[in-house]
Amino acid sequence: MLTDRELATLLRLQKRLIEDMRSRMVNDRRVLGFKHLKAYYAGTQRLEQLGLAVPEALRQFVTVVNWPRTYVDAIVARLRPQGFLLDGQADESLWSMWQANDLDTEFRMALTDMLVYGRGYLCAGTHPESTDYPLITVESPLQLVHEWSNRERRVTSAARFYDDTRDGKKRRHATLYLPNATIWLIAEGRGWEEDPDYPRDDHEIGRVMVEPLVNRASSEDRYGASEMSPIITLTDAACRALTNAQVATEVAAIPQKWAAGMSAADFKDPKTGEMLTAWETYFGSVWAAAKSDARFGQFTAADLNNFKQIVGLYAQLVSGDTGLPMRYLGQLADNPASEGAIRADESRLIGTAEEKQEFANGGLERTMRNGRRIVTGADDAALLQLVTDWRPAGTPTQAEAAEAAVALHGQRIFSRRAALRSMGMSPQQIKVIEDELREEREDPTLERLTRDLIDASTFE
Repeated sequence: MLTDRELATLLRLQKRLIEDMRSRMVNDRRVLGFKHLKAYYAGTQRLEQLGLAVPEALRQFVTVVNWPRTYVDAIVARLRPQGFLLDGQADESLWSMWQANDLDTEFRMALTDMLVYGRGYLCAGTHPESTDYPLITVESPLQLVHEWSNRERRVTSAARFYDDTRDGKKRRHATLYLPNATIWLIAEGRGWEEDPDYPRDDHEIGRVMVEPLVNRASSEDRYGASEMSPIITLTDAACRALTNAQVATEVAAIPQKWAAGMSAADFKDPKTGEMLTAWETYFGSVWAAAKSDARFGQFTAADLNNFKQIVGLYAQLVSGDTGLPMRYLGQLADNPASEGAIRADESRLIGTAEEKQEFANGGLERTMRNGRRIVTGADDAALLQLVTDWRPAGTPTQAEAAEAAVALHGQRIFSRRAALRSMGMSPQQIKVIEDELREEREDPTLERLTRDLIDASTFE
């Protein structure tokens, strides 16, 4: 039976989710809701203003430039965990937990949500098919919302609202996450009741099994902000410029003809005899007239270079706000950039990706600790020192990464495992390499062949 306190918490969370979905004014500033942010990431946003020069009949010429998605995807592509370290060593059990839940793919969704909406979610629970590892899922902020305590520095409650079809009937469902229980609910009439098919789980763990990944949290707002926010207005401006360019291409880029001294009969469809519409006349061509004094001429085509310049200016402003290289925004230079120039060009983007690693660390590491707690039934104090091992956010070539790893290992700055991790090797790949090296040491023939290959090759 749902208590009054539990129902009040559920309704409070439901109200918060509804508010998050809608755009609103905060401190005289318009904050886009999740529905609008989703549209900007998908490139399906509706332009607020197209200008008086564009009539409703030409709305099909609207062109959307998807710079927000370009920015988000460029960062997410550089965020790749490759293991978990405990006391400087790779923890294979936690990585097995990661692999068992397909988090190589799933976690990228949480990172994308974090950047698009300002937060993503990881939930841990009992796996329905195994007691060897927990069930870790990625949940959408379009469905899930949480409450955070600054004093306790943890989630105090969370709820997920979703539609589900059962027995051919679509119903509204919810899951309420509390520190000592998880409750499954179903909407009946205007109220919420516990779902009879899923009895509540009184796990008595003492904390909510939901962890947010929050982007750009502040001491004032612990719920984060969308990474796309600074470039939304610039994106709209570029879209309007491109839409106007589309219209100008149709109207003025091709030399248009004019005619004088014609009668209404010259503007009838020769097949049907009906009058042509204004746009059919405007975009069509008049080749002949019945009157002998009719005159024809041609206007000069418009120069559309101004649209290229204004879109290039908006791209520069977006690049300044985000650190995205101009080539990411479709602005290509005449000569390809050198390798050193590419690295310098991407320095801010790499720094941003490393910052996002720090944002995601807390929620990810707490989720792995929650998963271990579910499996073992007890908290592991050693996991408080857990560190997420991320692949480097830069883009060095394989040869450069290998050469740097060999140098650091040769100078005894890196162990062999650390050198392999710096090359982007996962714990499983490192284990395979170590097993193969052990086999080579035990087999003189393999060892001799390996030495011959090393002597015959160099890094280029």
